Amino acid sequence: MNECRLNDRAMNASPKVSEPKSVGIWIRVSTEDQAQGESPAHHLERAKAYAQARGWTVKEVYDLAGVSGKSVKEHPEAQRMLKDVKRGHITGLIFSKLARLARNTKELLEFSDYFRDHDADLISIAETIDTSTPAGRLFFTIIAAMATWEREEIADRQKASILVRAKLGKTINGNAPYGYRWQNRQLVLHPDEAPIKRKVFELFVQYRRKGTVAKLLNAGGHRTREGALWRDQQVLRALTDTTAKGIYYFNRVRKQGDWEGTEKPECEWGKVECEAIVPASLWEQVNQILEEQHKTNKKPGRLPTQIFGTLTWCHCGHKMYARADNPKYFCRKCNHKIPAADLEAIVREELMEFFANPERVASHLSNAKHNLSEKETALAAHERAIAKVREEMNQTHRLYLEGQITAQGFGQFYKPAEERLNQLLSLHPHLQAEVAHLKVSDVSAEEVLSEARTLYDRWPSLTTDEKRKIAESIVEKIVIGEGEIDLTLSYLPTSEQLCKSQQQVGPG
Repeated sequence: MNECRLNDRAMNASPKVSEPKSVGIWIRVSTEDQAQGESPAHHLERAKAYAQARGWTVKEVYDLAGVSGKSVKEHPEAQRMLKDVKRGHITGLIFSKLARLARNTKELLEFSDYFRDHDADLISIAETIDTSTPAGRLFFTIIAAMATWEREEIADRQKASILVRAKLGKTINGNAPYGYRWQNRQLVLHPDEAPIKRKVFELFVQYRRKGTVAKLLNAGGHRTREGALWRDQQVLRALTDTTAKGIYYFNRVRKQGDWEGTEKPECEWGKVECEAIVPASLWEQVNQILEEQHKTNKKPGRLPTQIFGTLTWCHCGHKMYARADNPKYFCRKCNHKIPAADLEAIVREELMEFFANPERVASHLSNAKHNLSEKETALAAHERAIAKVREEMNQTHRLYLEGQITAQGFGQFYKPAEERLNQLLSLHPHLQAEVAHLKVSDVSAEEVLSEARTLYDRWPSLTTDEKRKIAESIVEKIVIGEGEIDLTLSYLPTSEQLCKSQQQVGPG
């Protein structure tokens, strides 16, 4: 009778209907798998079909396509998934195979513990793993360790391949340094960036301040490759990049995290030659200045008040200075001195003597054509930048008219572009004037000599600032010796140009 009563209760009790299992789908397809046709959409459809066959309800899809499996736990999609598990929104996670969940044993085990603590399951379609059982957890641990081993093996093979390529001088490509671009696996000059990088060197030699260079670049409407404002760090990176002098090094740094890295032994470096943006002598001069600033750990002082304040060196190899209250250039190491008035008179006479030599003048005139070509390249790049900004502004305006962005969003994008356009346009006439003036300055040696005499005669009436700008354009370095002065000239524009344009065209 008891057995009959028990059976009666079972027959009379209403059956309990269980709700379908709520699951999420994890999509992480490597770039290699995508290249072989294993698209994220393919993995998604297979996971949906698997859930449908089990009678489960798919609540969420976590898309990490193209994300490396080395570390995924901190990814926003992974964090969203873990929160959904914690609140019971999903009780299972479907993925195509274990290696697609993660390739890090530690993270895989942490995922397993997390899901077990929250009564949720990890479901791998390929390995048929179910972590709700002890056997499944053991198998999960073994497979996770194998996935890590596989990743480390691949990394070792890649490192060996990179080292071999570096020793053979074969490039690895990647991101090209600023001022260059990859073309047929060769570094070639970037037509828009190379003139700006050249300007970075020229401005730094003139002002010796990374912050001043960045400020002048930004004021001229120039931006980094990412479209951001120039900062000290970007200027420093451009100045120390050896590619600018024609030598591209690669495989030099071993990354440690996203931002840090350690330099590899020099025997592992790769080196290839490419077209230089600046002469090697200019690169060395700039980096010597940077090294001296780093050693002294002092910021550069105020701009010099004397005409040759940035150009004068002592024969002992140290810089010579001239204070405003003491009109003498002096060396702090050996206390060698020379009156500022005497140096100005000597340099003036030396320049006049130089112009009296037709061969020297002819040599400098040949450099004028090269300078004109560089200026024309810079002008063309500047005009392309103006056209690009205008097109971006037009696109933003069209999106606003079509209702795809709000008025607030329109202002956030349009105003910075408008500011940059105004900066570019303000500099444009100066660049055009420089090019036009160089074109009409293709003169004979006799004309240059005549203009030099004009400069010689007008020199006393020029202001100190005007004299300093002309001196910095003509002279590269002045070395004060015992009873002699060594004057090194840089590229020399015509003196009439210096008298006129140097007073009108400021640094840009």
